[in-house]
Amino acid sequence: MADIALIISTTLMYATPLIFASLGGVFSENAGIVNIGIEGMMTVGAFAGAAAGFLTGNPWLAFLIGGMAGALFALIHAIATISFNADHTISGVAINLLAPGVALFTSKILFDGATTTPTIPTESKMPKPLNGVFEQGSFLDTIFNSYITVYLAFILVFITWYVLYKTKSGLRIRAVGEHPGAADTLGINVSKTRYLAVIISGFLAGLGGASMSLAVVSSFRPTLISGQGYIAMAAVIFGKWRPQWAMAACLLFGFSTAMSVYLGNPQLPIQIDENLLSMIPYIVTIIVLILFVKSSKAPAALGNAYKKGER
Repeated sequence: MADIALIISTTLMYATPLIFASLGGVFSENAGIVNIGIEGMMTVGAFAGAAAGFLTGNPWLAFLIGGMAGALFALIHAIATISFNADHTISGVAINLLAPGVALFTSKILFDGATTTPTIPTESKMPKPLNGVFEQGSFLDTIFNSYITVYLAFILVFITWYVLYKTKSGLRIRAVGEHPGAADTLGINVSKTRYLAVIISGFLAGLGGASMSLAVVSSFRPTLISGQGYIAMAAVIFGKWRPQWAMAACLLFGFSTAMSVYLGNPQLPIQIDENLLSMIPYIVTIIVLILFVKSSKAPAALGNAYKKGER
């Protein structure tokens, strides 16, 4: 039972950053903007969160700053793709190159040439709201004594679903992703709606990165994100651009990471090479995409430029 609890706890821990980022992808892509740049936005969010957490000692402020850093780079992506009709994939790749470079450059300036931020003290990390509620070391304590970012991620899944499917703003976001010309004739400002969705996307991706550096680990390093933004995008596709199914995909990917961690335990009778174990989450991602990408129907106008007055 202890092993099961540990696997569940680890799954939730590693799925949380993916959930934040995938929700960002859901917002952006439902509005018709491909956001491959989520990887870079997570990276700069992780750096900004770790740096602010160490310098201010306030994890909530640091968490917010991480989200704002992601939103800033999302704004660059929005300007390129919406205002200048740049290719969405090329712009996203540029963000993925630019954001880590900015993070490392800033880290060297702030921390005497180091590309790794100093370790954040335990009291400056995100809190664990249920710490002490259950008996220490028990099954329930192992599962539920998690950082608050885990609970925030699941709350945001519900909020995202409600906004997209139960509010006028969500209807507008989905409308400009399906048929921007029709939305334009109904008086919806296509550019403004897409800008809002992309900035929200970057903010959530930044929160995902910050949840890594402020909860899962205690610092930023260049390899901290290492492909998680791409995995989050795979979760969006697997989840058919719906928040609840994207969350399910993130839990699957989180579980694959948890199993790679568990199987790496040196006390197990069978030892597996750590390099093979580190491949598990990415192999699962590839398999999922191969099996489900054909059955996923993207928003009709996803990736298409739009100029006011077009039909």
